[in-house]
Amino acid sequence: MPLYKTIAAAPGVKVYIWKIEESEDELSKGIVLTDHCQKRMDCMKSQLHRQGFLSIRHLLAEAGYVDQDLFYDDVGKPHLKDGRHISITHSHTFTGIIIGDEVEVGIDIEMQREKILRIANKFTPIEEYKTLANTDALVRKLTIVWGAKESLYKIYAHPGLSFLYHVDVKDFSFDDTGTTAEILFHGDTSYYLIHFLEFEGFTCVYAIKSS
Repeated sequence: MPLYKTIAAAPGVKVYIWKIEESEDELSKGIVLTDHCQKRMDCMKSQLHRQGFLSIRHLLAEAGYVDQDLFYDDVGKPHLKDGRHISITHSHTFTGIIIGDEVEVGIDIEMQREKILRIANKFTPIEEYKTLANTDALVRKLTIVWGAKESLYKIYAHPGLSFLYHVDVKDFSFDDTGTTAEILFHGDTSYYLIHFLEFEGFTCVYAIKSS
């Protein structure tokens, strides 16, 4: 089973990443889905989506959970029945989860693609990145910023939150492997630690809410 990486992200916070290399049948072995999740998977037309769905259950098992321990609220945010915090991501052949014992957490995995250049002005002030040396560097940086904002949205989970106007990711260099961010929404401000890593043309970003 290709558990790709585990990261002790902070005290009481752990990241698990899976690389999908097995068939759907192989991933199904040992996994028991709730009726709700079985129906969700049955509606997935993409085989890769089904494989991702099952691989996430293997990540849950790595963390000591089964599918029955997971539930979703009215806005689609996942929760664990024991009260610990969880976030889930799936991009092509990689899936990931992050679990926080006490702090709220979010995670996102994205494939690095030039198409992000076409939508960048919708989620960040693109003029801030004009000093980057080349297109590859710009794609990498924008993918980190997008992943950070996706991770933050998964924590905050408020309809109407704007990536462009309400979420600020502080500038960083690639050598930093991390930065900070804040959300200002309806007069409330919250603060977060951001960490990122790159592998095989993908970017993983995870956010941890600051106390």
